[in-house]
Amino acid sequence: MTAKCVMVLGTSSGAGKSWLTTALCRWYARQGLKVAPFKAQNMSNNARVVASHNGLGEVGSAQYFQALAAKAEPDVRMNPLLLKPEADTRSQVVLLGEVNHELTHTPWRGRSEKVWPQIAASLDALCAENDVVVIEGAGSPTEINLMACDIVNLRVARHANARCLLVTDIDRGGAFAHLYGTWALMPAEDQARISGFVLNKFRGDAALLAPAPEMLQARTGVPTVAVLPMWWQHGLPEEDGVFDDRSIQAGQVTRTVAVVAYPRISNLDEFQPLKNVPGVRLLWARSPADLAGLQPSDWVILPGSKHTSSDLAWLRAQGLDAAIAKHAAQGGAVLGVCGGLQMLGEALIDTHNIDGNAAGLGLLPLVTQFAADKTVQRTTAKFEKVRGAWSALSEVRVRGYEIHHGQTQAHTAMLAAGQVAHEVMPTLAWQNDAGNVMGTYLHGLFEEPAVLQALFGAQTPTLDTVFEGLADYLEQHMGADTLRALIASRVA
Repeated sequence: MTAKCVMVLGTSSGAGKSWLTTALCRWYARQGLKVAPFKAQNMSNNARVVASHNGLGEVGSAQYFQALAAKAEPDVRMNPLLLKPEADTRSQVVLLGEVNHELTHTPWRGRSEKVWPQIAASLDALCAENDVVVIEGAGSPTEINLMACDIVNLRVARHANARCLLVTDIDRGGAFAHLYGTWALMPAEDQARISGFVLNKFRGDAALLAPAPEMLQARTGVPTVAVLPMWWQHGLPEEDGVFDDRSIQAGQVTRTVAVVAYPRISNLDEFQPLKNVPGVRLLWARSPADLAGLQPSDWVILPGSKHTSSDLAWLRAQGLDAAIAKHAAQGGAVLGVCGGLQMLGEALIDTHNIDGNAAGLGLLPLVTQFAADKTVQRTTAKFEKVRGAWSALSEVRVRGYEIHHGQTQAHTAMLAAGQVAHEVMPTLAWQNDAGNVMGTYLHGLFEEPAVLQALFGAQTPTLDTVFEGLADYLEQHMGADTLRALIASRVA
């Protein structure tokens, strides 16, 4: 089979490309079509472990969720190039699921031609295996300083002969100018690929938009095919894991979960299910003031980090180390995940120049040593006897994934001096003697229904329910005829 390709381009980052691509994947899949997502290059520290030609590899979380929405097995070809920022001017390069050290040290502009053959081959393979491939662009397709080395937007659209939607965030203002300006900067052959404009995150009376859509079509020949109302509670992890108070469930707050938002934070999307639990308020913590009002029943979570030692330094500079220690000393629950687990220990030891040496927060008697090879795997395990705040997890079986360079174990000298580190999941999770501080390498804990049931007695919406809701919403506001027309024929 040779797939028809639909591509979602945006006027900017955050316009709604990932959300719309996910909804399109589910809509076409439930028409009985074989569907796959694709994004040539993603820049994100939110990653998942999926199938690769060598066994397992990493892709951006957005493509992982899009594959599930498409009812497809996620694999690395769906996001052949993943850039994981480690600093403001440096990213780790993951090609077809594996870290590529040569590309990591290759200048940005020199990288494009080196990776394009693998990108094109991945897209061609997906097109050969599917009826429909839904492609997501990145940022804007008409950043004129980058267009010459573009490997994720217009070059992909041409290679796939894709029909394109151009989406903009009208809540930001300037939407019609963004749409027109983006279209106007495209070469004529690419302008012809734009099948429709999409206004996303609209609040108010749609009748007030007139006559702008008609004027825009008169100038470009492109119709506005959908006005998507603002929808905060759709249940899909926000782009790059972002969440805010507008997306929490209605009702009385019974527990606050504060996630420490350090600069190199990673894998935030795994906390999305907590947003959907009744009574839970999920918030960012960027300063001690954000933790000042917490009760012992509230949680502080130290999430994953792409660069643990520098995020530890940032955390100390903000005074958050003392605030976290105070919460723990008062019996408050503290959870560290992956990089957060490493921070909770006594020390980070780096003899391979992977991350950096640093003193930990000292809330668990553990030491982490960074290894040259990265652990990337799916994991199934079971909690043993768990104490205190996390005791409900005792004997609960969980599935998740690991992505880490560090290897952690108990600090033998501290154990000899009387400190206690309860290993509540062999090689994966440890807890202090009081039971209020726990760290784990296992990502995806809160995506397990059994975990949510044990901790909250809650049944949150399944991902499949979320995907169906997205498809329903898209059909309601874009229309089935428009969606079918996008794959009815190829671009002339």
